[in-house]
Amino acid sequence: MTSAGSGTLSAPGATLLPDTGEPGFGIYVHWPFCAAKCPYCDFNSHVRHKPVDQERFTAAFLKEMQTMRTLGGPKVVSSIFMGGGTPSLMEPATVGAILDGIAKYWHVPDGIEITMEANPSSVEAERFRGYRAAGVNRVSMGVQALNDRDLKFLGRLHDVADALKAIKLAREIFPRMSFDLIYARPNQTVEEWERELAEAISYAVDHLSLYQLTIEEGTAFYGLHKAGKLIVPDGEHSAVLYEATQEITARHGMPAYEVSNHARPGAESRHNLTYWRYGDYAGIGPGAHGRLSQSKVKLATATERNPEAWLELVERQGHGMIDQEMLGYDEQADELLLMGLRLREGIDLVRWQSLSGRELDPDREDFLIQHGFVERLGNSRIRCTPSGMLILDSVVADLAS
Repeated sequence: MTSAGSGTLSAPGATLLPDTGEPGFGIYVHWPFCAAKCPYCDFNSHVRHKPVDQERFTAAFLKEMQTMRTLGGPKVVSSIFMGGGTPSLMEPATVGAILDGIAKYWHVPDGIEITMEANPSSVEAERFRGYRAAGVNRVSMGVQALNDRDLKFLGRLHDVADALKAIKLAREIFPRMSFDLIYARPNQTVEEWERELAEAISYAVDHLSLYQLTIEEGTAFYGLHKAGKLIVPDGEHSAVLYEATQEITARHGMPAYEVSNHARPGAESRHNLTYWRYGDYAGIGPGAHGRLSQSKVKLATATERNPEAWLELVERQGHGMIDQEMLGYDEQADELLLMGLRLREGIDLVRWQSLSGRELDPDREDFLIQHGFVERLGNSRIRCTPSGMLILDSVVADLAS
């Protein structure tokens, strides 16, 4: 890779820079298109039955980058993440142009993490090799289940054979890979999930994102659930599944470092750590969000969600932002608490106190400690216990009061 202003970015080696523990600065690029809309998905994803004009969208990505660079100033990039949607529907040339654009506007050191999400149904060996040559060194696969019955239920376009082929190919081409699974599916027993999770770990991945199925408003599953046609596990059964997840992953050397994310030591997602450690990030593309520090405030940005409307906005005014909010110290302190307590490492209390201008309420903190929901790490950090993670929203609300 090269520094800002060069306009080119070479494929990095297999060795990634070590995690410094700092929040870092990330670039998020949102590719909003999918081959099909999954019934559980409330992400900003759109199906188009005509080919997407990738050159036109690439030009718009680069133009919005320039605006974000102006807003946030010069920074050293610590991670890049291409999410969606289905970024693996992009041509390798599109990915290369986007990464070269990032290297033009910011300083991109060699060895940073560059992740791209991929769906097994859109994986091709030639395309994967093209992404690797463009600079991608980590792939995140949307596997979601390891049996064909549940893949069909979840609306996925791939079957288990496709998933295993994609995992094998990714292992051969990329230095690092992760894949997602969804659990707490209808009628799923603890024993079934334990077998499926052990199988997933056996595929030599170094990172797993394990999400409980949630019913989100606006999705196809929401209507079915509301009509009583889709029954998901109750809270008690979901908690048992969660606890089994923690036990199995820890036993296999992939403990949780965040509520839903598990990794072998050193393989944690650097980009997602930037979010949870409350670092800055530039959000590029339709429906992308960002956080950019400006002196004593942090600018929260949000762009137009509709891809074509976003495209027209960028071409007309240089960006697709429809919302910009200045976050003061109190708001930043609340966001730091909300994000940081998701992490096993917890939060730096000195940093939180410098933003909030106060200390945690000692009575509230003592109550949560006595009930086993939070714990101190020396005098400088606080974190949720495994029990606290089960009621994370309540813990955050208590501490923020």
